Amino acid sequence: MKLRAALLGAVAVLGFAPAAFAERGADGEVKLTFPQAVSIVNPYLSGGTKDILAAAMVLEPLAVVDPDGVLVPRLAVEIPTMENGGISEDMTSITWKLQPGLLWSDGTPVTADDAVFTWQYCTHPEGGCSQATKYEGVASVEAVDASTIKVTFAAPKPNPYTAFVSGLSPLLQKAQFEACLGAAAPTCTDANNMPIGTGPFMVTGFTVNDTVSMTANPNYRDPAKPAFATAVIKGGGDAEGSARAVMETGEFDYAWNTQIPPDSQAAMAAAGKGQFVVAFGTLVERIEMNTTDPSPALPEGERATAKHPHPILSDIKVRTALSKAIDRTILVEVGYGAGGRPTCNVIPGPEAWASDNEGCIAQDMPGAMALLDEAGWTDSDGDGIRDKDGKKLSLLYQTTVNPIRQDFQALIKDWWTELGVEVELKAIDPGVFFGGDPGSPDTFQKFYADVEMYANNSDNPDPETYLGQYQCKNAPSPETQWQGENINRFCDPAYDALHAELTQTTDIAKRQEIAKKLNDMVTKDSMTVIPLVHRGTLSAHSNSLGGVQINAWDMETWNVADWFRVK
Repeated sequence: MKLRAALLGAVAVLGFAPAAFAERGADGEVKLTFPQAVSIVNPYLSGGTKDILAAAMVLEPLAVVDPDGVLVPRLAVEIPTMENGGISEDMTSITWKLQPGLLWSDGTPVTADDAVFTWQYCTHPEGGCSQATKYEGVASVEAVDASTIKVTFAAPKPNPYTAFVSGLSPLLQKAQFEACLGAAAPTCTDANNMPIGTGPFMVTGFTVNDTVSMTANPNYRDPAKPAFATAVIKGGGDAEGSARAVMETGEFDYAWNTQIPPDSQAAMAAAGKGQFVVAFGTLVERIEMNTTDPSPALPEGERATAKHPHPILSDIKVRTALSKAIDRTILVEVGYGAGGRPTCNVIPGPEAWASDNEGCIAQDMPGAMALLDEAGWTDSDGDGIRDKDGKKLSLLYQTTVNPIRQDFQALIKDWWTELGVEVELKAIDPGVFFGGDPGSPDTFQKFYADVEMYANNSDNPDPETYLGQYQCKNAPSPETQWQGENINRFCDPAYDALHAELTQTTDIAKRQEIAKKLNDMVTKDSMTVIPLVHRGTLSAHSNSLGGVQINAWDMETWNVADWFRVK
């Protein structure tokens, strides 16, 4: 089966020599610093990577994706395939076997019922699950017996490795979350912030948008792991401060998302206390165009919803002009150096899945101006700002507090100002922006701005579930408690139909062809997403921290159980 081979490669469990782990907890405390503070430790209620990274230290899926893009079992005994009988011949079901003797951190058994419940939790129509696409096409999840989980799909599923795979789709303990279904999900503060898990650590203290304190899980399945007795995640500040705390002062062991300029990286590395690590997957810094009207003049509940199309950005000529005015090569030089590449795709890799789409890379200011002229936006009063029908071409451009992102904002504002666009910049604390709080006006899901900039990526070399985010049904709204992955509210029935075709296509070459078309539909065909930079996943760790394997396909904390103190 070509698809299975392409997705799996050689299945092997990675680890470190047992000698590195003489005794659980023997290496004391490991300290992580995130420039974006953790807001919740439940990946099903947050689209923010910083929250999912923290959760991945506690909650685990049946399988993860390793740094080479290969599936490896985590809570499962093995990866189901057609050859071992785990995938039905008609590709309508996949059956997983749990490892024997698995315990939750509270000492109770992990059973197939927990998987059934997790599916029910994320697919509840009132739950607003952030990871709904992981369960796309799942008709049922059945506990065949206490250790056997059968996932049945509504139609043949060529890529069945979606539900319960990767740090985005872990198992929840039914006993802890069963009162948290549907609209009750965000109200379960204790469960969401201190989930009972199977991972190497368990949460012992949590201050929202500040600090997560953890201790080694006494019921973790490997009695010698984790090497660290406790773990602390300190959030907030900025990327440069996080990097410096590892690379120069040595206060922390690991800094996630050290998104700082190349010259700063070199200066910090010279201190000799740590190292930057980078991996290229599908992480893309992009600008999202809001297709809905975020005006505060609209009633709450209608603002930034499909009820009101955007008065300016609904015109593709305007969106295209804004993209043409950007010089992506300069952005890479300023922000990332060797850690970035200009891109026009939301799926920049693997190479076989990436569209041959480089038309946006070269800046075209004359072309951008011509498009705005064609769209009827002219400077009628000579104040330097284009207008149309008495309305100024004015945009609110928001992103997170981060030195590179503020540099990008400044550059892009200059280019757009040259076009005749009035630009207001807004920088939001990343813990709030990516926090997913339905009551906050400043989350990236709520999108109370005209354009916003952040990075996102597919967690699987096969981008089926990732591309599923742009389906009409996945738009955040008051009805979904502002959860959902379709951030810009893009809605095209043709896109939905083509994605449905992808879910049913078995031939790998045909799947790649469809994925490229879907990529093009949200980028160059509609200019709803404006890709800027294909970013390497860049983080830093101290020289005294061993076992780190940075992973661009899954969570960076995917193998935190294997981390240890270098003696």
